[in-house]
Amino acid sequence: MAQATSIKLDDEMKGRVRQLAEARKRTSHWIMREAIAQYVEREERREALRRGTVEAWEEFQQNGVHATAEEVNQWLATWGTDAEPPAPECHE
Repeated sequence: MAQATSIKLDDEMKGRVRQLAEARKRTSHWIMREAIAQYVEREERREALRRGTVEAWEEFQQNGVHATAEEVNQWLATWGTDAEPPAPECHE
């Protein structure tokens, strides 16, 4: 069940939301809910990427296993071609 919450907006932002709502034939409430939903989804994806990056860095720090940027770039340059090899192997 949804619960009401409040948000303080300055007059300029309120006006912008109202104008956008009118242009989209939506309510200001809908515009704000949609904006919050899109922001949260985007930031959750960014946080998942950040966590994955930190985990990969920590794993590299522990074992040193990696593929070099040059190896990866050479592989990426062949993507979608008949000459595309398998991904580069990780090594120390």
